[in-house]
Amino acid sequence: MGTFKIEGGHQLKGSIQPQGAKNEALQILCAVLLTPKLVTIKNIPDIVDVNKLINLLKKLGVKIEKLAHGTYTFQADDVNLKYLESDEFKVDGRGLRGSIMIVGPLLARFGRGYIPKPGGDKIGRRRLDTHFEGLINLGAKFRYSKEEQFYGVEAKRLKGAYMLLEEASVTGTANIVMAAVLAEGRTTIYNAACEPYLQQLCKMLNRMGAKISGVGSNLLVIDGVDSLGGTEHTMLPDMIEIGSWIGLAAMTKSELTITNVSWNDLGIIPAVFRKLGITVEKRGDDIHIPAHTDGYEIQSFIDGSILTISDAPWPGFTPDLLSIILVVATQARGSVLIHQKMFESRLFFVDKLIDMGAKIILCDPHRATVIGHDYKSTLKATNMTSPDIRAGVSLLIAALSAKGTSTIQNIEQIDRGYERIDERLRAIGAKIERIE
Repeated sequence: MGTFKIEGGHQLKGSIQPQGAKNEALQILCAVLLTPKLVTIKNIPDIVDVNKLINLLKKLGVKIEKLAHGTYTFQADDVNLKYLESDEFKVDGRGLRGSIMIVGPLLARFGRGYIPKPGGDKIGRRRLDTHFEGLINLGAKFRYSKEEQFYGVEAKRLKGAYMLLEEASVTGTANIVMAAVLAEGRTTIYNAACEPYLQQLCKMLNRMGAKISGVGSNLLVIDGVDSLGGTEHTMLPDMIEIGSWIGLAAMTKSELTITNVSWNDLGIIPAVFRKLGITVEKRGDDIHIPAHTDGYEIQSFIDGSILTISDAPWPGFTPDLLSIILVVATQARGSVLIHQKMFESRLFFVDKLIDMGAKIILCDPHRATVIGHDYKSTLKATNMTSPDIRAGVSLLIAALSAKGTSTIQNIEQIDRGYERIDERLRAIGAKIERIE
């Protein structure tokens, strides 16, 4: 396992550009299976999870060519369906949560889609029911091998249907949308996820010839077509990385500019950081964070009660940034209750922050109260292990603000979601070293 060695307590300065969005990439890459025509995708992040999916597509027979950094062409004109029943696929598919989204496109175009139970972050239960219930509604027959933990769906031709999703699952909505675009007739999806990444997928599919209306809302109407063509698509910047850099600037009292952030797709993210007292300035399509040398103060609710920040489906606050908010709050003036509603294990990294001197009360698996230090007591360096992608980056931000030298092990988790993070941080003055 690799390790980061971090010398904390240094102010950073300069600009940093966010990578392409990981969560969009996993959807968009699966969509190339819907057409035999050439698809060009730009701004693909060079990260472990995305590269695993590209490799899986390659083994499925998709012709892939890298044109430049982050730019690839894909052509699925000779898909190898036998790979889906191989032992190799059972291993490859388990290594990536996003692999579940190949099922919808394969089912729609080839009449069958299989997947082993996917892995991914250990952040709590993430059910697959929404995916398969949606595909069953479209006419697919479902089967599951409990011994092999292997799922399968089959149908000669999918037929449009009305469905009300039990949960507004982003990947579940994406899977159902990709299946429905080639189904016969009209599909209506109510309580659909409407995250910017899902909007991007729908816009790309429409350019390929799909007929999707209601994009950006939680009511999608899809009129099926017989086939889709090729297209060119540029991915959004990663909003989770943007939020991470806002938190990093505040915690290290640094002046940073985050470039090309696509402000219109950030939703309430800037507003939530402002509630912590952080100055988030809009400069064109950039975010400027001035050095918070006098600290930052958490707002209270209008009636004076303690601020609560919680996650919710879009346009609510993304759960992927709650761990960043929690870390940033440790040095604020005031207190805040962090309520992680959507996953039950994402707050279990706070014991590492408590070891560093943070004042945090873990109320239960979903709630933590943070009492800010107001920089009167800096966090102290320690040795840590990254439990998952988002907690790992949160601990990295804590280490960069802490006094002394910290180490973070299991950094492969961080590499799954952040491209060359140590190189990019060194470019703005961070003292961080990768030890293999």
